[in-house]
Parts: sequence; C-alpha cells; structure tokens
Amino acid sequence: MIGYLWINDAEAAARWVPLRANPNQGGWWDDRLDDAKARGLTPSEALIEMIRNPPGSSGVVPGSLTVAPHSAAVDDLAGYAPRERPWRASAAVLLGLAFGDAMGYPTEFMTMEQITAAFGPWHEMEMPLSSDGVVRVTDDTQMTLAVGEALAEITTSPRATGGAWGAAQSLAPAQVEAALRRHLVAWLHSPDNNRAPGQTCLNACAALERGIPWQDATVISSKGCGANMRVAPVALVPGLTAEQRSGIAQLQAAMTHGHPTALAASDLTAHAIWLLSHGCALDDLLTQLRLYALQSRRKYHGDWLGDLSRKAGAPDPATYIAFGWDECLSALDKVTEALRTPDRDMDPSRAVGAGWVAEEALATALYCLLVVHGYRRAPIQRGAHSSGDSDSIAALAGAFAGALNGPRFWPDEWTEVLEYRDRLLALGQLWD
Repeated sequence: MIGYLWINDAEAAARWVPLRANPNQGGWWDDRLDDAKARGLTPSEALIEMIRNPPGSSGVVPGSLTVAPHSAAVDDLAGYAPRERPWRASAAVLLGLAFGDAMGYPTEFMTMEQITAAFGPWHEMEMPLSSDGVVRVTDDTQMTLAVGEALAEITTSPRATGGAWGAAQSLAPAQVEAALRRHLVAWLHSPDNNRAPGQTCLNACAALERGIPWQDATVISSKGCGANMRVAPVALVPGLTAEQRSGIAQLQAAMTHGHPTALAASDLTAHAIWLLSHGCALDDLLTQLRLYALQSRRKYHGDWLGDLSRKAGAPDPATYIAFGWDECLSALDKVTEALRTPDRDMDPSRAVGAGWVAEEALATALYCLLVVHGYRRAPIQRGAHSSGDSDSIAALAGAFAGALNGPRFWPDEWTEVLEYRDRLLALGQLWD
C-alpha cells in the first residue's frame, strides 16, 4: 500500500494522498490526474480510467472503492495527524473580519474603474489609514463587537459552574435575547455609529429599544447582509453545542432581519467559520457547507425563534426556514460554478454576486477565499476590490481567512493601529 486517491465530482476535485511513511512514492498518480483533467474528464471518469488502466506497476486495490465523509478522513487513513483548532483562532477571526471591513470601507460605493484608479490592482491594495493614522472600520465590526460582547457577558458569569464552558452550555434563549437587545441598542446610540449603517438595523434596533417582542421589532421582509456580517462571534464561543450555535446564529439575525434567508445565511456563515477553525480543508469546505444546509433545511428552532414563522405569514415553520436554506444552496452552487473557471482578476461581485443580501455576501466571500486558496491577505484584498458591498464581503472573507490561517498571517503593524483593537483582542483572549 502506497497511498489513496480521492475524487469529488461535485467540486471537480481529485487528489493523490501518499502514505505518510512513503511520501515520495506514486507521483505518477498526480501526473495521471493532471492529464485526465487536461483531457476534460470528470474526476470519476479519471478514476474509472485509472482503475482499468493503472499506470506503471501500481494499481487500485480491487474492491477498495468507498465513500469518505471528507478529505481529512483520507489524510487520517494515510497517517497524517488531523489539524486541530489553531492557537488563538478567535483573535485571528475577529482581526481578519475587522481588517477586511477596513480595507473595503473606502471602496464600498465605487466602481471597479474607480477602485483601480485609487488603489491599483487588487493584489497591490494596502490597508487604508485615516488622517490620524488609525485603521477605521464600519458598522460591520461595530455590530460584531455588539454580538460578541453580549455573548461574553452571559458566558463569563462567576456563578456559572464549569467556567465559560459551563456557562455556554446552560445558555437559554431568553438570556441570549436580552443580552443581544441591550448591546444592539447600545450600538444604536453609540457616538461612533456614523459609518453609514443599514436602515434595517437602525429601524429594528429602535424598535427593540421600545421593549416590544423582538418578533415584532424585526423587519420581516429583509435579508440584508447586516444579518450575517456580525455573526462570527457565535462560531467562537467555547462550549456551545451545535444546536446552540445554530439557534444563536439565527436568533441574532432574526432580531433585525426576519427573512428566512437571513437566518439560514447567518447560520451557514457561522458554520463556515467553525469548520475552518477546526481544521476543515479548503477543498472540503463547500461540500461540508452544502451537507449542513441540506441537513438543516427543514429544522426550525422554535425555542430560539418563537412564532417568527407565523408572523412572517408562512404556512408552517418548516416551509418558512426551508425557503432560506434553498436560497443559500443556490448561492453555494454559484460559487461552485464560478470556481470551475476561476479568474482571480474578475470582479467577485460579477462572478458570484454583489453581496448586498445575506446569502450573496456569504457566497461572494467564500469565492474570495477559495479563488486565492486562502493565501495570506489575498482574500480581503480580493473582497475589497469589488463593485458590490465590498466592506461586508471583505469582512467575511477576512473572518474565513483568519479561521483558516490563525493570527500569524495578519501583520502586526495593522493590528497596532486598528480601531477597537483592545476590544477585539479581549474577546479573542477570552475565547482562546
């Protein structure tokens, strides 16, 4: 035995994984895969051809064809240690989100021609500094802090048994809703809330301040990206169950954006960050997200969402939430299609979507991450250099890149002058 071949037709992907003990054997399998791709074969067609006509003296063991849940399982079979959550992943995610937000801030309402004239090619973009030498962010980062600090407040109680983990596992929907309400209203009245915040967030937070049920305060018809631009902290709180992460991700979205797609896209965004920060390989990411969406498609979190589906006029809760997941699945399909013929120099908003709505912000940010293979600062540069909602796209791309790479990839000189640096790092320190 010298290694394994895996293929995935849905992502047009294939790879040779040699046994760790014999990493230099079997390179001809890579050559055969490359040749098959050049001839236009699908991965499964290539595998069938190699089973029937093995290269050289090697061959596929008869009867060994099977299904693996993800490529990490094949790495495990080959003897490679699984990646664990990177040290300080939380800090890396939050810093990445803020850096992307800051880089996309000045380009949000510019055309591609204007962006190129002002900042040069996308891969040469630098972090913009304000006149006082500070890296300024938008309401994307401000609202992320509101969500993060609300969760920190209720998971660090000294009375909680088991520390932060015990506090997280005992969270109740009413407790989370009350904390989110306090912090969102505080953001509404912050003197720093002058970065062109979305009207949906402003209206809903004003209604929340009046003390009415959040299901009446939310803007039922809105699925704007304000729902998921701020969800990253939900993926980072240690000790949450999968059910809690999903419920909280959807609740924090639903309190301002009541459309089912806003809920599903927020849930999926948090899950993407959680997957990447726990070692999901880039070549598995879209497959894992699609699987999660399919499994969640008709799961309505009644404990967290209450009667929101009824207020939205849906015939039943499952139908309500399924609509949102279906739109997210369609958005993932757009990413897959765009990556079949990847063009790093194409405007991401043209390749996938402008990102003004939640599922497009997620999809376009994923594209920005994947088209550059998650390398260093390239995901946020590519997201900021776009004709759509560039700050939100780049913010999510930065959160994904941080989850994938850890904090060492963000330049210290950026962190030192970042607005809200201390608050972001405090959350990172708490959760890491």
